[in-house]
Amino acid sequence: MKKRLLLYVGMLLLVSPLLSGCWLLAVGGAGAYGGYKAKEEGYTLRNPVAKEKPENQERKE
Repeated sequence: MKKRLLLYVGMLLLVSPLLSGCWLLAVGGAGAYGGYKAKEEGYTLRNPVAKEKPENQERKE
């Protein structure tokens, strides 16, 4: 039983570095897609993130 547990832990330690690049690539792709969809909706990358207003819209003061 203890040998099997050590085998599983050893395989996990050997396989996890191989998968780390794939996870980073997947997360980066998801972030890029989210940014693309936000840009389609009119949001821009500013601090804080704000939605662009049409130029012909009157300002409410």
